[in-house]
Amino acid sequence: MTDPAELLRAEAAALDAADPLAASVDAFAEAPGIRAYLDGNSLGRPLRALPDRMAAFVRDDWGTRLIRSWDEQWMELPMRLGDRIADVALGAAPGQTVVADSTSVVLYKLMRAAVAARPGRDEIVLQSGDFPTDRFVAEGVAAETGVTLRWIEPDAVAGVTVADVAAVVCDRTALVALSHVDYRSGALADVPAITAAVHEAGALALWDLCHSVGVVPVRLDAWGVDLAVGCTYKYLNGGPGSPAFGYVRTGVQPEIRQPIQGWWSAADIFAMGPAYAPATGIRQLLSGTPPVLSMLGMQGMLDLIAAAGIDAVRAKSVSLTDFAVRAYDAVLAPLGVRLLSPREAARRGGHVTIGHPSFREVTARLWERGVVPDFRFPDGIRLGLSPLSTTHAETLAGVLAVRDELG
Repeated sequence: MTDPAELLRAEAAALDAADPLAASVDAFAEAPGIRAYLDGNSLGRPLRALPDRMAAFVRDDWGTRLIRSWDEQWMELPMRLGDRIADVALGAAPGQTVVADSTSVVLYKLMRAAVAARPGRDEIVLQSGDFPTDRFVAEGVAAETGVTLRWIEPDAVAGVTVADVAAVVCDRTALVALSHVDYRSGALADVPAITAAVHEAGALALWDLCHSVGVVPVRLDAWGVDLAVGCTYKYLNGGPGSPAFGYVRTGVQPEIRQPIQGWWSAADIFAMGPAYAPATGIRQLLSGTPPVLSMLGMQGMLDLIAAAGIDAVRAKSVSLTDFAVRAYDAVLAPLGVRLLSPREAARRGGHVTIGHPSFREVTARLWERGVVPDFRFPDGIRLGLSPLSTTHAETLAGVLAVRDELG
């Protein structure tokens, strides 16, 4: 009988040989001792060119131009980079996206502003299993404003559905805040259909794009999304702590007044006037001085995604995750490992989650062997397959390493 691992190795080699994006792998820095990096959905790898880019920034933009660089380029960078993300990865027109603070801070600003924009409505709808930041920020907004949190309890693998949302939204709903891709299972939500249901109830829709931006095509304008937030250190490879972006649809911008009134969101930044007057447009979402240095890492990755095209990135992602599921079926399912992600590619984002009672200990041993997925409580391993930096062979190496640790 043929060893299933050998068949999988042959398949991986054939898929990598036919991969139209194979050359992009060489654009990323090597990590000595790493056999398989399967955590791109938590922290993307740095580009090979980034050290030189950062050195040039310190030497020239900062070191030579000094404070003049604010007037020459940095003042408009949050909006300019926001427009670049919008064009490459969000399906959004200019003037609606800005790179600002951490994901948590941008989420707070948008949630708080959305509640204020719907006076007389006193409920925020969200799902109970969403990422802690989303839940914790919503709890804080509820405590400040007196609104009630209405919790959706979706299927843990399938994720939130239109029916789940339609069952709870009503004339008391101010905001529905959900994730495009479930951080645990990778389940992909039907954003346009859910957003339509939210609008039918008269509420605003806020989408967390942290696990979809840069790996799943997003069409914010076409889908009618009101508000969105996303991080830049996963599939946009901006580096640890790189700032998040916020999106506010043009038609909603006049209704929004964000709650952290810093000088960068003032109508006239340098007036130093006695009272705050907010800027118009997307700049109103800023607060303090933007983290210019932390905006460097993602810029080269945006160029790489633009060159490949987000649809081609998605096609590679589907190929990788489909292959991971086939490898799971062949070598992990017989060992009692559970598939905790949707099988259908159309219902799945960029990662595949598998479960086994021993996976906390297994993950620690895998890291020692140079195989790096991540563990998610209580017993899941996420295989985060970043399409431009990950091969099918690398994906298989990770799956086989899990098999070996269980064997």
